[in-house]
Amino acid sequence: MSRIGKLPVHIASGVTITVDEHNVVTVKGPKGELTQRVSPEMILEQDNGVLTVKRPSDDKQHRALHGLTRSLINNMVVGVSTGFEKKLEIVGTGYRAQMDGKDLVLNVGYSHPVRFPKMDGIEFETPAPTKITVKGIDKQKVGQIAADIRKTREPEPYKGKGIRYEGEFVRRKEGKTGK
Repeated sequence: MSRIGKLPVHIASGVTITVDEHNVVTVKGPKGELTQRVSPEMILEQDNGVLTVKRPSDDKQHRALHGLTRSLINNMVVGVSTGFEKKLEIVGTGYRAQMDGKDLVLNVGYSHPVRFPKMDGIEFETPAPTKITVKGIDKQKVGQIAADIRKTREPEPYKGKGIRYEGEFVRRKEGKTGK
């Protein structure tokens, strides 16, 4: 039995889940609405504020889909009730982030500023010039946008300059030694 797949999805108060005949799951909550099509082979049962995912057999494919389906649905429930956020920090002299309306503008050592336009369901915040917060209800989108922001200037190993996730450890290398 899948360790993750057998766990029930607890539905928070104010959140409703509907499943149609093609296993398209719609989750509505205080922060918004998410829709995801899950495998039609998985069996979804809902009762008393708990949704359980069951698999029809012990085939390798069904075992693989069991935990995935449960995780996708749980992430949707958490997203519409509390939301997700990724925090990034900028390290480097002169490197900074700022908001231009709803767009995020990064000055990270290029000859031009790098712009990230506002996207549906994603919010940017800059509590400090060297801190960025990406918020949203879709875990996949939040993670992808945070990865794209980090990719504009990844941390380099010699001085540690660049954009990194909050708390990320960057291995430092020793520079050249002159004779």
